[in-house]
Amino acid sequence: MYTGKEYLESLNDGRVVYLNGERIKDVTTHPAYRNAARSYARMYDALHDPATRDILTATTEFGDRTHKFFKTPTSAQDLLEARDAIAEWAKLSYGFMGRTPDYKAAFTGSLNAFSHFYEGFEDNAKAWYKKATKELPFINHTIINPQVDRSKPLHENKDVFVRAVKERDDGIIVSGAKMVGTASALTHYNFVANYGPKDLGGGDDSHALIFFVPMNAEGVSMISRQSYELNAHQNGTPFDYPLSSRFDENDAVIVLDNVFIPWENVLAYRNVEVSNNFVTGSGFVPRFTFHGCTRLAVKLDFMTGLLLKATEGAGTKNFRGVQSKIGEVVALRNMFWGLSTAMATDPEPGPNGLVIPNSYSSAAYRALAPGAWVKVKNIFEQVVAGGLIQLPSSSKDFLNEDLRPYLDTYYRGTGIGAEERVKLLKMVWDTIGTEFGGRHELYEVNYAGNHENINMEALFHFEATGAAEQQIKFVDSALDDYDLHGWTNSTWADASKSVIKS
Repeated sequence: MYTGKEYLESLNDGRVVYLNGERIKDVTTHPAYRNAARSYARMYDALHDPATRDILTATTEFGDRTHKFFKTPTSAQDLLEARDAIAEWAKLSYGFMGRTPDYKAAFTGSLNAFSHFYEGFEDNAKAWYKKATKELPFINHTIINPQVDRSKPLHENKDVFVRAVKERDDGIIVSGAKMVGTASALTHYNFVANYGPKDLGGGDDSHALIFFVPMNAEGVSMISRQSYELNAHQNGTPFDYPLSSRFDENDAVIVLDNVFIPWENVLAYRNVEVSNNFVTGSGFVPRFTFHGCTRLAVKLDFMTGLLLKATEGAGTKNFRGVQSKIGEVVALRNMFWGLSTAMATDPEPGPNGLVIPNSYSSAAYRALAPGAWVKVKNIFEQVVAGGLIQLPSSSKDFLNEDLRPYLDTYYRGTGIGAEERVKLLKMVWDTIGTEFGGRHELYEVNYAGNHENINMEALFHFEATGAAEQQIKFVDSALDDYDLHGWTNSTWADASKSVIKS
């Protein structure tokens, strides 16, 4: 497994990353990426730290030490330990880094058991499982096509699709673009697949692909969104942007311009059936939601503590209305920890001895999480309220001798000095109000997919497993107890035939 130092060194590999019209020479030292890179390096170091090693790692069936979520789980206990390992890493960013290296273990951790799904490339799936468990490479993923013109049928936009443009004896050449490669500038590989059925018409199966590509492969370019870490560096200090300045997992569009993919990195080629059914057929969804639910639960731990401290500092924590709002946040926090536990302790059988996190709890998390984060954000806005606007411009105001007495007088709180209170509220603002905070709201709302699809897929899963039919029969059992003439079940007394005596 990588150490933090080895991870940082591995990123200096000639990769092509663009930001603000500039090609970034070294992402580990550039102020737009350097602290995020160190945040990930700290996670890799935790794998080797005696204080956290046993929580985070276990030995695979091949004798390699690995992060517990990367390993094929065969019992509820395995899943519980994997959940705790996910949480341990998530705590290092307070839940604000979602696409950490263990996120893609939601896919690689089941590759060995689901190798049969990748028809013709079964050995590649097994090999990537071994590679992932041994090295713990940082893999990002892009499974969505760029939003070009969604009013048109797919075949009229196929020039943007990642597709095979040439086949060679040793692999394929691909071109196109994908979104959104979260943290891609700081990863080792990009995983490319499709989310949802794709039919380009006319028998065109050039897009029906699943593969891995190194981030430094010739022809791969990353076009980053604006860096909130860079903005924090330019506009303030860690006191002003405590989260933005170290946990911004920059998103990017990934362009593949005639990129060579060797056969050993391919899991599907011109196979519409495998490509279209990847999401539902690979065991990926219950595992990625298991990771996402656990990470969100850690994030809500942080937000609960933050709300308690903010209201204590304002002297409002014991107000009845405020307590009611804090209770809502606590309840949401409890719910997601409960769903995470249920996914682990009530698993479903998978192929080849694999156990899969409970799919009903998984579907519940996907449907409930987007609204939950919006609700928590709204509660902060209601409860902390104007205190988030009554903030000095930056930490430098406290260093001004003329200004400091005013700050100490007018910015103090209940049992808390001005500097400490402003520091706390700057943290709150970075979670919900800065560009970093705004991106996190968008991220949580769209994390698990299209807002309609995640609800529809909960229904479709319910129907496909037979659960919907069971609930309909449950209702029918109540309806069958009576008709126009009275009870049809001898259990009940018929009021129309009873004699009431006074």
